[in-house]
Amino acid sequence: MNHDAIRALYPNVVTIDDGTGAFDAQGNKVEIDEAAVNTWVDPNAYKYQRAAEYPSFADQFDLLYHGGYDAWKAAIDAVKTKYPKE
Repeated sequence: MNHDAIRALYPNVVTIDDGTGAFDAQGNKVEIDEAAVNTWVDPNAYKYQRAAEYPSFADQFDLLYHGGYDAWKAAIDAVKTKYPKE
């Protein structure tokens, strides 16, 4: 089960158990549309992808020192272009 998708699509869900389902605050089972959950796309996915691909701070400072601002900006812009905000 994609817990992030369930929490985004069903804000009343407070507990998710992969074996038994999703439940609200009163313990009532919440019926989940699996098709909707499976097609949900995390609107923040680009942030995680960018964070994983940006150079480390040490590498960025080294690039700034040796290549200047334009080289640093080009490296950062390349990652932002690869993973745009949607």
